[in-house]
Formats: sequence, structure tokens, C-alpha cells
Amino acid sequence: MLGLLGFYDELDNRPGRPNGSIHDAVQPVGEPDEAELVAYLDAGHVLIDVMEAGHDVLTGVAHRRSPGCSSPVTDGTWLWRLDFPHYVETHHVLLPEAFVQHVRGLNHQMPALIGAQFAPHYNETMPLIGWASAVPWPLTEAVLEPVPRAVTVKAESDAAMLAQERNRPHANWTKPRKPRRG
Repeated sequence: MLGLLGFYDELDNRPGRPNGSIHDAVQPVGEPDEAELVAYLDAGHVLIDVMEAGHDVLTGVAHRRSPGCSSPVTDGTWLWRLDFPHYVETHHVLLPEAFVQHVRGLNHQMPALIGAQFAPHYNETMPLIGWASAVPWPLTEAVLEPVPRAVTVKAESDAAMLAQERNRPHANWTKPRKPRRG
């Protein structure tokens, strides 16, 4: 079975999720190499691309991983949600020591996913996180190499959301704002 990261009660409408409450995981500071751990999580293999948008369950605001937030992501050993890096980066949620050592042992580099080795773990783990309909492992590729993805960093995301709020005061999305006179 894959190790599970970030499957908190607050991120689902069913209590008793594998990682308990996110409130219990929030820390005042993160790991010394937190930026590299976040980059590793951001580089994971997206297993299912979910078309949805979510908000930070602690603050209620949108974040850089709001689109597709519950998409399952893996490195072949661990499984997490697409929005988990946001919670690590922003709220310094506690990471299992075994995961931290695993990533450090890989020098923070996402490994290739070996389909034949990964399939049994996928088939066993996906029902535990509510994805029983996604079993069995659907891909036929022998090896999935990590694909570089453009990932918006938190500072860029925060600046874009601030600009969006300025252009849409009071969340009025019904009509465009008139341009200002110069």
C-alpha cells in the first residue's frame, strides 16, 4: 500500500480520513528544506486529473492549487492530493519522517513510475481514499517519466489573486468593471 499524505477530514465530506484533522498537523515552522520538499510534491505524477476548484480549508481563500485540488498525485511510494504542497508551504503541516527521509534519499528528485511495480499499490490504495471506481491501474506504459510542469509559486499566486480582487471589488462578477479614466 502507498503511504498517504494530506488526506485530512476537512478536505472531504466523510469523517475518519486517513490523516485525521489538518488542525492537528499545522506547525509554526516547516522542515529546513521545506522549499525542496514542496517542489518534490509539486513534481509528482498526477494519476487522475479532477476538474474542480477548492479553497484553503483553514483560511477559506483560493490558493495556487485550487484548480484540480483533489487530484491524486504520487511518486510511486507515497500518495497525496494536488493541493497538499500548498498546505506544506503555507501552514507547514507535519510530514511523516519516513516521507522526509525518502525524499532526501532521492535528493529531492521525482523518480520515474514503474507501471508493473506501481499497479498493485495503486489498486490497493485508491479505494481507501474514495477512488474505488479508478481501479484497476489503467495505464499500459511500462515507465512514466516525470513530466516537468509549470507550477505557479506561492508569491506569484498571491499577487495574481490580489490583482483579481482589485479588479472585482466585493466579488461582483456579474459585469466587467469600467476602465478608470486617466
